[in-house]
Amino acid sequence: MKLGEKIKEARKQCRLSQEQLAEKLAVSRSAVAKWEANNGLPDVDNLKSLAAMLNVSIDYLLDNGEPIDTGVIREPYNLSDYGKGSKKKKKDRVIREKFPDAEIHTLLGNQKLTTSEKAIGNLLGFFTDAPFGTPDLINSFKNMDKEFYLVQQGEKQYFVTVTDEFVESRRLAKHITADKFEIGNWQFLKCKYKVTLR
Repeated sequence: MKLGEKIKEARKQCRLSQEQLAEKLAVSRSAVAKWEANNGLPDVDNLKSLAAMLNVSIDYLLDNGEPIDTGVIREPYNLSDYGKGSKKKKKDRVIREKFPDAEIHTLLGNQKLTTSEKAIGNLLGFFTDAPFGTPDLINSFKNMDKEFYLVQQGEKQYFVTVTDEFVESRRLAKHITADKFEIGNWQFLKCKYKVTLR
């Protein structure tokens, strides 16, 4: 049985709809539908949450004979050690130092809104002078310290997040070839330019 079938079966055992499970995980219903149709994989945090909410083990969900690498490496670093310039330039130096021989693309990331966040945004816009899209604006402020990268190192591909305090690298089991893609409750756009040594 594949991961998506296991998620669907466990969700039904817990008497949850896709919408209810998505709400509990703070992801979109379409993300849950993709997972259940085996058209996408939950990230590590969502996988842990899924296992806890559905009363199953992570091992049970992943044990289907398919190679899924969920190893995430989080390494602290000191941003001030990476020279002068903007935080973005310093983070580019961090990622270039970590993957000196790799092809590295910057990613533009946008956190998807949950159903309740969309509803709140619409209500705020309707009943007040607040602009529509206020929750989007709040999410962008919450994630201002993050830079995202797609790293191709030989046959291996990594999704890397660099914050002001740590570098988080995740090896991808399935290669990303599209310019637009989703991981968990995030949407990403691959920038055309590559990160070079500066």
